[in-house]
Amino acid sequence: MSVADFLSSYSIGRTSFYKEVAAGRITIKKIGRRTLIPRAAAEAWLNSLKG
Repeated sequence: MSVADFLSSYSIGRTSFYKEVAAGRITIKKIGRRTLIPRAAAEAWLNSLKG
């Protein structure tokens, strides 16, 4: 999913998203100039918040 899709789906701001990426809690993939988040990585991040 794209960054915009991730932000709207999980109600997180762009700055917080990139802080999570920098901390290694969200895995991203670069395809050319696009930044994509695998759905499995998004679900893993969400599950890690639930404890």
